[in-house]
Amino acid sequence: MTGPKTNEREGTRAVLRNAHMSAFKVREVLDLVRGLPVHEAADILRFSERDAARTVGKLLASAVANAENNDELDPESLFVSACYADEGTTAKRWRPRARGRATRIRKRTSHITVIVSLLAEDELERLRSRRRAEQLAQRARRVAGARRSADDTRNRADRRRGVPIEEPVIEEPAVEEPVAGHPGDVALADGAEDAAEDMVNEGGAADESETEVQAGTVGEAADEEATPGEAEAETLEGDDK
Repeated sequence: MTGPKTNEREGTRAVLRNAHMSAFKVREVLDLVRGLPVHEAADILRFSERDAARTVGKLLASAVANAENNDELDPESLFVSACYADEGTTAKRWRPRARGRATRIRKRTSHITVIVSLLAEDELERLRSRRRAEQLAQRARRVAGARRSADDTRNRADRRRGVPIEEPVIEEPAVEEPVAGHPGDVALADGAEDAAEDMVNEGGAADESETEVQAGTVGEAADEEATPGEAEAETLEGDDK
């Protein structure tokens, strides 16, 4: 079974008859917006470079207004369910050519129809969520830009007054330390300090003993060196006598 005919589609429609442009050129524009939500279709038509886009945009706005005022539908929940262009009357003119000849000029017209209908519930919910996300992202970008501009203004004012600009503080990673007041930690700390003091004292005593030993050794060596000298002096005194 075939689907409903184009002129029997459900929805709110707007029709423009005898538009002064060919149906071929209008159909290329209608193919861009068929099946899209109303606001997306309006954006595409607004930035399209074709001449037919302006006429189709006005017709789409008329269809949305009819749905809002006549059928009491929400414009945000509409989409372009159908759009088509039929050929209208063609005016025939003649253009003179060389050697007495003439060429036919065809001034074509078209009948344009745009139909808008309500979106399905799931599609409408998906569209609302996407639009909400876009609004939140746009708001976040706007807030970030305002903060940057405020910071730049404050920094320029500070430089003008000669106030040093505060550099951003970089936080270092925290180092875990023993809990203060824990008896086990205090005992360990005290024991470590006592052990360090004992090591220092033992090291000092060892240094002193080594110094004494070295001093005794040097004294004995000096006595041994002095003994032969004294013996020679006694021998010289005996010879003189």
